[in-house]
Amino acid sequence: MDLVAVGVGLAILVGLVGIVLPVLPGSAIIALAVLVWAIDTGGWAWAVLAAVVLMLAAGWSASYVIPGRRVAVSGVPRSSFVVAGLAGVVGFFVLPVLGLLVFFPAGLYLMEYRRLRDPAAAWASAWLAIRMTALGMLIELGLGLLAAATWLVAELTAF
Repeated sequence: MDLVAVGVGLAILVGLVGIVLPVLPGSAIIALAVLVWAIDTGGWAWAVLAAVVLMLAAGWSASYVIPGRRVAVSGVPRSSFVVAGLAGVVGFFVLPVLGLLVFFPAGLYLMEYRRLRDPAAAWASAWLAIRMTALGMLIELGLGLLAAATWLVAELTAF
């Protein structure tokens, strides 16, 4: 393993963290890191890059489409997600890392309470949206891990 591969591996780890903590564009970081590796390695590495990009695109798309449909059917508006996302970003900086986990659900609940005016209905709606967001993140993380493993196997078996 050369210095480029070590840097790419570290960037992939940062990208995986970025998938879990959506302050960083995790899938994009992974794709760019593998692109750097493909440019450095050449040849068959371009096929690895293509496979990695397909996995990351599928994960990124699924993380929005699958949960988005279920949440849209339940009636949670996008504005609730936008406010909750902004609250999560603010929370991330106010209370590093944990703030995201506190402010995002709180923002979502408050927006749903504002919309529904019923604490129980707001909690049920917010909880569904939180579960679907977690499902989307899990799907993207799973495909991100698969992409990372694909790169690692290609790097370790290079001849």
